[in-house]
Amino acid sequence: MIRFLQTEGPIKKFVLSGLLLIICGAMVIVFVPGIGSDSYSAPPKGVLATVSGEQITTQQVRESARNMAQQQAQQYGQNANMLIPFLMQQDTQRAADQLIDRQALLLEAEHLGLKATPQEVRDELQHGRYAETFFPGGNFIGDAEYENLLAQHNLTPMMFEDDVRKEVLLGKLEALIAGSASVSDAAIRQQFTKENTKVKFDYAILKEDDIKKGLHPTDTELKAFYNSHQRNYANSIPEKRKIKYVVVDTARLKDSVHVTQEDLQAYYNLHRDQYRVPEEAKVSHILIKTPLPGPDGKVDEKGVADAQKRAEDILQQLHNGAKFEDLAKKYSEDPGSAKEGGSLGWIGKGRTVPEFEKVAFSLPIGQISGLVKSSYGFHIIRVDDRHDAHMKTLDEVKSEIEPIVQQQKAQELAQKEGDDLLQQTLKNGLDAAAAAQKLTAVTSDFFARKDTLPGVGPAPQLMDAVFTAQEKSPPQMAATSQGFAVFQLLGVKPPATPTFDDIRTRVEDEFKNERAQILLSQKTQELSDRAKAGHDLKKAAKELGAEMKTSDFVAPDGQVPDIGSMGGQASVAFSMKPGDISGPITTGENGAVLSIIDVQAPSDADFAAKRDQIRETLLQQKQQELFGLFVTNLRDQLEKSGKIKINQEELKSLTRAESES
Repeated sequence: MIRFLQTEGPIKKFVLSGLLLIICGAMVIVFVPGIGSDSYSAPPKGVLATVSGEQITTQQVRESARNMAQQQAQQYGQNANMLIPFLMQQDTQRAADQLIDRQALLLEAEHLGLKATPQEVRDELQHGRYAETFFPGGNFIGDAEYENLLAQHNLTPMMFEDDVRKEVLLGKLEALIAGSASVSDAAIRQQFTKENTKVKFDYAILKEDDIKKGLHPTDTELKAFYNSHQRNYANSIPEKRKIKYVVVDTARLKDSVHVTQEDLQAYYNLHRDQYRVPEEAKVSHILIKTPLPGPDGKVDEKGVADAQKRAEDILQQLHNGAKFEDLAKKYSEDPGSAKEGGSLGWIGKGRTVPEFEKVAFSLPIGQISGLVKSSYGFHIIRVDDRHDAHMKTLDEVKSEIEPIVQQQKAQELAQKEGDDLLQQTLKNGLDAAAAAQKLTAVTSDFFARKDTLPGVGPAPQLMDAVFTAQEKSPPQMAATSQGFAVFQLLGVKPPATPTFDDIRTRVEDEFKNERAQILLSQKTQELSDRAKAGHDLKKAAKELGAEMKTSDFVAPDGQVPDIGSMGGQASVAFSMKPGDISGPITTGENGAVLSIIDVQAPSDADFAAKRDQIRETLLQQKQQELFGLFVTNLRDQLEKSGKIKINQEELKSLTRAESES
């Protein structure tokens, strides 16, 4: 039970995203005691793996894969449920690996003597990512609602709280391993230079389309190409099928659906976390910047004192009745907000530096702060408005919930109608069953799997069912993007290989594409060789008919016309010096050669402004790499020592079952 959580204590407010999926997904390793010792030869049926005797069951992997699939499927809206079986098939191996890794890490944490105390579990529940679910506004939701929330996902309080303990334990292990990661000043500077150096260059462009225009292959050449590429054309005319079908359209049933208050309340209760609003403050500020550290790391103290004096003068003007917006526009050195009278709009926690955030979320509404010193300089802050973290009421979100519930109920009704139609079809035939329900049976032409049917639209599940059905098989029902369809397979045309005359146009296009790519590569290489030999790109471009252009100053994440992203082969420009000429660069359907005009190094001031952000990014990358390497090595060691045993037959069976579901 969670009664121990009801003790007095400060409650921090956090926004929880996807709580129920976290509960069911990240914590699926539960409560199957180990059997036997490490010498146990192979996991039994129903057990996918053992880690030092601790079992990971096939059912656990299936549930974890389902939770992953449900999370991914959310982006597909009303078609989400139809895609879950396909996504589960993709996620089965990943789910198994995650569960094995997690159990291995738990055992390693215990081996290292790490512990998660009851107090630490209490702190995680009260102040961590679960706080807003179980302690909204700082108040515990009560035992009954707590148990009900967990029961909806087959969890008891004891199971859940034990898994929170494991989360804390895993967090300690990760902190221990990743804590040794560090980033040198030299690495920070190198990364900053890499990201912020800009180059300007001349470039010569050769276009594949121009080369194609000069290609006029004969029939002899094309037939030879067709014969040498027979493998590409074998059975390239896809299998086609013909069906008779009846569509049960969800949209037709929507008007007959009645959404009750109980329906809305049930949906709202299940999706409460979507309607939580974080604590935010609407603030304005005036910023007077302080000097950045010099190359030696020292700060100009006189410059800091001067900035402070200017900020104090502005603050005094405010005390004397000057208008905040006027002073912000006149004096603030934050250009983005200055033109808005100092307004930063609404900000949430974690969006600003700590010194600024502390004042923004504690200063009474309407009041103006004293000077607030941060790494940027001196701020004068005014809080214009603020709202606490809260949950939108059902009345506030009713208008967005109602159409969702209506769609769900209409889909349930369509499935029932489709089931009834199928049963009647099996008894009386499709035409008679359709007529009885005042629906229309449609007979299609022969169509390929990638085609769409009239009145159906894109329907991957229907197409899968149609193209896996056996000839003379009984009628079937399958989901569509608009509802459901009952169909009867009428005929099958197997795949076929087209003759040369059938696809002469296609062969010619493919011949030109292949030949043009070869010629483009050769010509771009020649362009580079000539330019380097004569130290003159413009002359070489004129000789070979290439078009010359000049870029603006461009950063590594920039784009250049006819070249595209500078993050691809063109990134070589950032390692070159003025006057250097590049080798051949392939950019999609173009070939290019660059000649560097100028290199613009970033300033020390820019480095000082971005240094902390780059350090944090690099440190996180190092920590992730370090912990990832630790997990890989740990698993390798446990597998080699026989402490991890995987039931390959069970894994194959599970994967096969998901692919057939």
